[in-house]
Amino acid sequence: MLRVGIIVLAVMVMLWVVATWRAVRNEARAEASFPPEGQIVEVDGIPVHAVVMGEGPDVVLLHGSSGNTRDMTFALAPILAENYRVIVFDRPGLGYSASFNPDGETIEEQAEILQKAAAQLRAEKPIVAGQSYGGSVSLAWAVTRPDNISALVLIAPAAIPWETPLDGFNRLASTSAGSAATLPLITAFAPEWYVEQALDRVFAPQTAPEGYADHFGPGLTMRRASMHANAKQRANLLEEVTALQPRYGEINVPTEIVHGTADDTVGLEWHSHRLIDEIPGAELIELPGIGHMPQVVAAPEVAAAIDRAAQRAGLR
Repeated sequence: MLRVGIIVLAVMVMLWVVATWRAVRNEARAEASFPPEGQIVEVDGIPVHAVVMGEGPDVVLLHGSSGNTRDMTFALAPILAENYRVIVFDRPGLGYSASFNPDGETIEEQAEILQKAAAQLRAEKPIVAGQSYGGSVSLAWAVTRPDNISALVLIAPAAIPWETPLDGFNRLASTSAGSAATLPLITAFAPEWYVEQALDRVFAPQTAPEGYADHFGPGLTMRRASMHANAKQRANLLEEVTALQPRYGEINVPTEIVHGTADDTVGLEWHSHRLIDEIPGAELIELPGIGHMPQVVAAPEVAAAIDRAAQRAGLR
């Protein structure tokens, strides 16, 4: 039995070594294929990746969970850049922005560092628009940085405390031991068909548009450090939203909410239908049949919501 145990342990160690080698190789390939789109801004010594395009009133775009700047630059940012100066950020720990909190960056910490990065880019009072988890960060920005925002646009935002537990993968990946044991295997061996199916699940009932995966770069999301940072943030989000919710009534800038009626990831009725009553003067636009990714599959409608917010704020 001892000999069998030693053999099994040796095989496991060999598998982990091979997986780590393949993970490092795949991460290097992903970064070579999908380099930073923009510039790196140093905020208190922390690198933040920002893409800037267009001219006009400032709009900041914040991607959701597991995302990066390329999610916003696929469809929405180019539309907005015709009339606005658009700043798209990688949130901390994702894309090419560094992680700085070993326990996972809170939504308030993310709002602070991204607001400072926007100010360095001469956007003192931008319109702030965020999708899903990015919507939670946008809410934190509006509540905690009220002097540094002109209007708020929330796209399928995770806003109201929920009752469903965190999924098993993110529970495991949020821990140091779970991350070390499992993430190298995913980065090393996840097949392309699995990645494509995962993207389509995020877009359901739509599917990822043609060209989206080639633009977005799923390999960036599947880097070990990115998955670990994302999982830690996801693990902490419910507690952070619960603490922030009582302050939504303090938001005093024009607010537009855009949410698909077929969103099964962040439900319209649970989140936006309740949120509309908590932010003074907020307006809700429901997109019939649209799932969780309006910023991609309904980009013109989201851009129109940003136009309305700009008009309400006196920026256009």
